[in-house]
Amino acid sequence: MEVRARAPGKIILAGEHAVVHGSTAVAAAIDLYTYVSLRFPTPADNDDALKLHLKDMALEFSWPVGKLKEVMPELGSHAASSPSSCSLETIKAIASLVEEQSIPEANIGLASGISAFLWLYTSIHGNKPAKVIVTSELPLGSGLGSSAAFCVALSAALLALSDSAKLDFSHQGWQMFGDNELELVNKWAFEGEKIIHGKPSGIDNTVSTYGNMIKFRSGELTRIKTNMPLKMLITNTKVGRNTKALVASVSERTLRHSTAMASVFNAVDSISNELAAIIQSPVSDDLAITEKEEKIGELMEMNQGLLQCMGVSHASIETVIRTTLKYKLYTKLTGAGGGGCVLTLLPTLLSGTVVDKLIAELESCGFQCLIAGIGGRGMEISFSGSS
Repeated sequence: MEVRARAPGKIILAGEHAVVHGSTAVAAAIDLYTYVSLRFPTPADNDDALKLHLKDMALEFSWPVGKLKEVMPELGSHAASSPSSCSLETIKAIASLVEEQSIPEANIGLASGISAFLWLYTSIHGNKPAKVIVTSELPLGSGLGSSAAFCVALSAALLALSDSAKLDFSHQGWQMFGDNELELVNKWAFEGEKIIHGKPSGIDNTVSTYGNMIKFRSGELTRIKTNMPLKMLITNTKVGRNTKALVASVSERTLRHSTAMASVFNAVDSISNELAAIIQSPVSDDLAITEKEEKIGELMEMNQGLLQCMGVSHASIETVIRTTLKYKLYTKLTGAGGGGCVLTLLPTLLSGTVVDKLIAELESCGFQCLIAGIGGRGMEISFSGSS
């Protein structure tokens, strides 16, 4: 039997950076997914290794299960129903297993993700041989939650074939986990995120697990549901950025101009809360949707202005903004800034011809464009083959 899991990426609609200083942020799932398939070999396969295939990058890794047992003697001591953190000692042991794989220099950034894979897999399934294949519609390292989507989809696939999940193996197509299983997936994914990022907020894995949207303030996550369809053009500037350095620069500016920056953060908090209220309010007709889109667009534009005040914009982001402004569209950066991805609201009544023209113009600047629905489904699972 093969299990396949998919988990969505995410965007920050409002509140990035300010959330670190006590403001509210709003994050939403997007309908671009990371897919993980898991299959255990049959006795006839005579396969005694754990294999990871990152299909998009044409990279394959393999560990004999005997080697896993040798390097991590505590294998099998964890219960799938009780997510636990990876100890420093185990992180070192896993790092040695990853180093042996001789990851190409150009892909060395994947090492932490492969470490998270080994921890999650061995914690839930011990030293059982298997083949795991990963594909994704999300660009890596661009602020769209690709690592969280990977951890969520992987955790879901692993738990689906453990004793901790109650699922209908005969169900055709994608199916949802129950609330208890979703909570378990989210907790395991968070442990994976900790290996990759050190001290993640939990926003990305929560949005990827549950879908829809969340409000986040001072460590408190509140799930919210959109009552209207929203579509965004996501422009990947392909400019890499250092999230830690950008967060630190905002903190330094706050120390220099504490009163002014406090006003900026208060304004962002108001924008996030107003945005969440609009998104959750009932929609009666097309006119109401158009009016709401206009309000959401204005709030995005205001938030972008405040992000510029924080000093986290970038020439590439400003190029996207100038280009979309010619089409009278609203745009803001999403995530850390300093490059990365930029959101442009695509109103319901905007013609496809205009969108095509805009995309052509942005791609001529060397950017990558993706269109995504906002606030959709969370993690899902499907099965194929006999049990």
